Amino acid sequence: MEGKELATKIAAILDAKRGRDIDIISLRDLTIVADYFVVCTAMSSLQARALADEVEEQLEAEGIDLIRHDGRREATWIVMDYGHVIVHIFDPDQRQFYNIERLWADTDNMIRYSTPD
Repeated sequence: MEGKELATKIAAILDAKRGRDIDIISLRDLTIVADYFVVCTAMSSLQARALADEVEEQLEAEGIDLIRHDGRREATWIVMDYGHVIVHIFDPDQRQFYNIERLWADTDNMIRYSTPD
């Protein structure tokens, strides 16, 4: 599973665990860092860790390994690298301060995730 399918799956996992303001940003034509960012807000460090754990556990169960991660100890900004997709789980203050959507997104490559009907 690669690219948009993986990003959408991660967004669904975050949504099911009550992550907030989930965005998928397509970076395909902008950088070689990754094809997609999935950005989410957690309302506490406990929730941030729970979101990261849930993503890791569900993807691992499907044979998708986490390449590297950072930030779980402080849990104000957790980054999870899945190669083509990088997950950012922020607390509200860090998300507002870094505002990575502003850096990477425009109307053509930003997708606001919403729960499927």
